[in-house]
Amino acid sequence: MSDSPYDSSQTAPQTPAVVVVEDEQPAIQDAPKKKPAGAPKWETDARERVRSSLRKFSKPLQDLVNRDANEGDTRLIVTDFLEHALGYDKYEELTTEYGVKGEFADYGIRIDKELIAFVEVKRVATKLAAKHLRQVEMYAVNEGVEWMILTNGVEWRAYHLTGGLPVEIDLALEVNLLGEATPTQKANQLFYLSRESLKRRQIDDLWKARRAQSPKSLASVLGSDAVTDAIRKELRRSTGQNVERAEIARLLKETVVRPECYE
Repeated sequence: MSDSPYDSSQTAPQTPAVVVVEDEQPAIQDAPKKKPAGAPKWETDARERVRSSLRKFSKPLQDLVNRDANEGDTRLIVTDFLEHALGYDKYEELTTEYGVKGEFADYGIRIDKELIAFVEVKRVATKLAAKHLRQVEMYAVNEGVEWMILTNGVEWRAYHLTGGLPVEIDLALEVNLLGEATPTQKANQLFYLSRESLKRRQIDDLWKARRAQSPKSLASVLGSDAVTDAIRKELRRSTGQNVERAEIARLLKETVVRPECYE
């Protein structure tokens, strides 16, 4: 018999610096739909655990939404999900009310005694937004932690923090456990928050690859000397007009690319 309280056969129980936030679209928009051929056993097992847990937690989560559960009840289900779905030892690897300079984060995640991420939990009915990161961001900056997880139990978001002035925060991964995506699609994204994957920092490589496709990165490339030179040559060939490179860069920034891409 499973030791999970969310077995499907049972009845479920009732700011340190200015930041740049990519909050509208995740830098990681779609996790791979299929695991790579010949994936190691640890990965296959972790993916299957996440996928089966999604089925077990769907009813308890929906019940939580239906009764508009408070933040305390939301934390209970988040703790269980971190343990049973994502594979963390709640006694050894999950530290609740993690203290940082007199303030407290909801959870600190440790793997092999190294602090890997902070988790901020909001009431299940809360619509998650970048503003909810302000407190956990302070914790991450003070502790040198790169990853922050924001959740209301149903929606899970992972943000990457890049230190510097200003601090940059990218929405790297987002999944709604009760959303329209298939269980496999949800599991493929949540896998990167699992103990096994986070220990191997797989989410780092995925974030770096997807960040290159972000609007900010593409806008930067469009304004580069190489691209504006190519546009200048093509304009001269097709129209006979010799437009200055600086003018092309200005027009791209002011009339072609959306302003928020430069923020």
